[in-house]
Formats: sequence, C-alpha cells, structure tokens
Amino acid sequence: MSGVRVLVGTRKGAFVLTADGTRRDWQVAGPHFGGWEMYHVAGSPADPDRLYASQSSGWFGQLIQRSNDGGKTWEPVDNDFSYEGEAGEHLWYDGTPRPFEFKRIWHLEPSPDDPDLVYAGAEDAAIFRSSDGGRSWQELPALRTHGSAPRWQPGAGGMCLHTIILDPANRERMYVAISAAGAFRTDDGGKTWQPINRGLRSGQLPDEDAEVGHCVHRLAMHPSRPQTLFMQKHWDVMRTDDAGGQWREVSGDLPTDFGFPIAVHAHEPETVYVVPIKSDSEHYPPEGRLRVYRSRTGGTDWEPLTTGLPQADCYVNVLRDAMAVDTLDPCGVYFGTTGGQVYGSADGGDTWAPIVRDLPAVLSVEVQVLP
Repeated sequence: MSGVRVLVGTRKGAFVLTADGTRRDWQVAGPHFGGWEMYHVAGSPADPDRLYASQSSGWFGQLIQRSNDGGKTWEPVDNDFSYEGEAGEHLWYDGTPRPFEFKRIWHLEPSPDDPDLVYAGAEDAAIFRSSDGGRSWQELPALRTHGSAPRWQPGAGGMCLHTIILDPANRERMYVAISAAGAFRTDDGGKTWQPINRGLRSGQLPDEDAEVGHCVHRLAMHPSRPQTLFMQKHWDVMRTDDAGGQWREVSGDLPTDFGFPIAVHAHEPETVYVVPIKSDSEHYPPEGRLRVYRSRTGGTDWEPLTTGLPQADCYVNVLRDAMAVDTLDPCGVYFGTTGGQVYGSADGGDTWAPIVRDLPAVLSVEVQVLP
C-alpha cells in the first residue's frame, strides 16, 4: 500500500509526518533545524527520497538544505543567490527610490521528472534555478529586470516570489506570482516574461486595472489542464482558462473572498479548495469558525467543509503555502494553521482530523505519495 509523507515548515523548524495509504495513524519526526524559520519544505516528484528546505534566520541569513533519504539526514547546499546585473530602478508609489535586495527564499519548486532540477522564488522578487541538486544557483534575471518592475510593491510580508508552477505539457512554460506585483508567465524557459493580470482589479491601487501591482496570494493548477489556473488574490478568487490571458472572478457565494491558500483536487480539475479569512486586517476565520470551502464547479458555487474542524472560538490563519493535496484515491487534502495544527482529510474534504497539534506556526505544507 502506498504511503504519504507530509512536509511541514514552521516558524521554529521542519516536521515530517508519515502514514500508510489509509492515512489514519501518523508518525511525527522533528523538529529538524529547531529554532529556524523553515519557509518551505518540498519533495521531488521524481525521487521520493529527495527533499529541499528553505531555512532562514535574521541572525544567520538564508540556507538551503537537501536530504537524500526522505528527511532522516540533511546537508547544506550552495546558498549563493546572487542577482545578475543591475537591480534596476524600483520606486515606491510616491516615486521615491526603493532599495532592492535579497532577503530569503520563500518557495522551492522541484521538477516533476528531474530530482536535481529545482527552482527557487526569492524576496525581493526574483527566480533562481539549480540543475545540480542545489549545489549552484543561477538567476533568471529577465523577470526581475522586466520593464514593469519599477512598479512592483512589497506586500505586508515583503516583495516575495511565492508561487512557481511548471507546466507539465510544456517544459518551457512556467507561471510565477509575486506579492504585490501579480502573476507572470514565461514561454521560453525564463528568457522573457509577460504579466498575466488582465481582469484583475485592486481598489487599493491608483489604477485599479493596472498591468502590475496586484497582490496575488497563490496560484493553483491541475496538471491535466495547464491552460486553467485558479488564483486566491488579496481580495477575490479568480480563474483563467487561457493561460492567464484573461481572468474572471469565481468567488461565488463564499462568506468572504479574502484568503491565502488555494488548491485543486488531484483527480477532479473543477474541484477547488480555499480557506476564507475575515478580512485583510483580521486574519482569522469568519465568526471564529474554521471552514474549508470546496467548489466542485470550478468556482460557480461553494460549500463549507466543517466536519472535524473547530466551529467556535478559532482564530488561526492558514498561510499561502500551507495547503496541499495528495494523489491517492480518494484524494487527501491537508493544511496547517498559524496555531500549529495540521489537519488532514482522506476523503476529499468531507471529514477532517488533526494529524498533529501544538507545532510552531505553520508556514508551508507539501505532500509526497510514497511507493
């Protein structure tokens, strides 16, 4: 029977949760790198033993760790994330210069078929590539030096490149999202980029229909439908069916369209999950009730999933990288909270149970299916 490994990054270390295919009994290993902020822990789809982790500290800076044995042991790999060329001119909304500097790696995206190929999304917004398992990193500078870059602005968490999606049907195409710049696509492996924000509206911008400047929180895509992406924006849940050419709102009957994560069911491309948060100033569930919302119609209508989740006095948040799905049948769905709980559902979200409680605040959740 296949097994499942859930990789959890927290404010104070990384944790590895494992279970067999029933997903009932879980073993918890960690913390790895206790005391360090682990912004993202990701496993290679091409090799279940290969893991990458983004380890960060205000005292010691940024480190990338790699495991070749499923997280039992780790080794630091090269951490030289040097920007190539000049940073260019970047401005605040009032036109004054804004310094552009490297701070940390927010997201790691391993290739689906090569365990040594991995991409990294940085703050300030840039994308890096390693083809040797993290031993060396090269920037894809055309994104950071895009003509629209002077108009990019930092979101509340910094100007982070937090989402990287690789198109499984076209190895030259990938999507990224930057807070607060928007979504971008390359069709030539990163040599050139184009903003794909048409249809987004952000009332906090001087021009609410601007080409860039939108605070995109997360993108999600089903591998069988690479032209269709779903977006959780600062406000609004959005959808595109033409690779980002045009977006339309699919917030439907959600109680609030503010949130951070978004995920797509592994076997149902029109089934989407979000976790609504009350507002951009009150980062907790409406009415203190933790509810995952599921749409089986690609966003036309939404249903609350509550069984097994706290429905009173719950004031946690679920961050942008803290929700993931597995590929077992039925599909498993997982998310972690800022209160340190990791919840799992082995039936597509119908029922939930805590896998572990009382961890440090959860920053990221990823899933590997094991042979």
